[in-house]
Amino acid sequence: MPESVLLPASYISMAEAEPDLSTFENKSGLAEDMKFLASMPELCDVTFLVGETREPVCAVKAVLAARSRVFHKMLYQAPSPQRKKEPPPKENKLRLFLKRSSEPLLNLQNASQQPQSQQHQTLIIEEFEPDVFRQLIEYIHTGCVTLQPRTLLGVMNAADYYGLDELRKACAGFVQCCITVDTVCALLASAERYIQYKCTKSLVQKVLEFVDEHGNEVLNLGSFTLLPQHVVRLILVRDELQADEFTKFQAALMWGKKYCDNNPTTSLKDVIGNFLEYIQFKKIPASMVMQEIYPLGLVPSNILMNALAYQADPRCSDSSKLSSNRIKRLDQGRSMSIQSNVDPYGSITTLGSSESFELASSDGKHNNSN
Repeated sequence: MPESVLLPASYISMAEAEPDLSTFENKSGLAEDMKFLASMPELCDVTFLVGETREPVCAVKAVLAARSRVFHKMLYQAPSPQRKKEPPPKENKLRLFLKRSSEPLLNLQNASQQPQSQQHQTLIIEEFEPDVFRQLIEYIHTGCVTLQPRTLLGVMNAADYYGLDELRKACAGFVQCCITVDTVCALLASAERYIQYKCTKSLVQKVLEFVDEHGNEVLNLGSFTLLPQHVVRLILVRDELQADEFTKFQAALMWGKKYCDNNPTTSLKDVIGNFLEYIQFKKIPASMVMQEIYPLGLVPSNILMNALAYQADPRCSDSSKLSSNRIKRLDQGRSMSIQSNVDPYGSITTLGSSESFELASSDGKHNNSN
């Protein structure tokens, strides 16, 4: 017989502590499979019709409910009480026998007789754009999503709306590194779509601070012409904007031309007139006023003459007609009223925006004149 070997006590305890087991993880493979699942309508049991175009986005209800309490309430809320159905009329034995003999052996229930949780549902989503909602559904099913500036604000607000805290925090963190000269206008344009959501305000503030620091670069961007008119005014009116006055005029002119291309019946002079009060022509060199601005015929002569007179002798002109400092902003140039709306799946604070600007004189009193 073989001799017995005595093992050290430490070795024995180590062998007992490490059983013959191994943990294998394939999270990337699982994510791909779940992404494939959400892309196959026949494997899903809920379809969302999203946005104005009602673009279909499919999903699995059980996955949505497990990941979001808001979706759980939306998809599995108790159905409204229904009136008890009357029993079907009795059939004679011969007709009943013929009917049963013609049916298949495996008689599946009709869809209308299935429980609500087993039926394929179709829901309309109007709050978010299709690209945004599709990214949200991808994240819920796979646990990962590619963030990009164009849809960042929408995904952030959707994550907040549906109670996905980790995704919302990831979006907020990405904001710090994605605000660049190339993306700033896209972020501002998307803010217009989601102005009613609370996450928008903090992001817009960060974007506007970036615009202030890079004023001349932002105003010269071609994408600047794609911004809504009130956002353009919101930028031009800011005292913190680090841009020279001639660049501000050129930006307004560039935006106005683009607007008139899309609206041929609109006069360029009328469009430019909406921005003149935000430009201090007295700070533009006289040579540029006469060579670049006056020949266009877009700025009233009295404004240009007052600007030239101020440059010649500030005491001889009415500076109150030349300075944009008299324009005071409410919430950075755009008035907003805050109200709380409660939906069936939770409360959300919305910002109802208006495009009205409040003009005030330099001493703080309201001035009704333009």
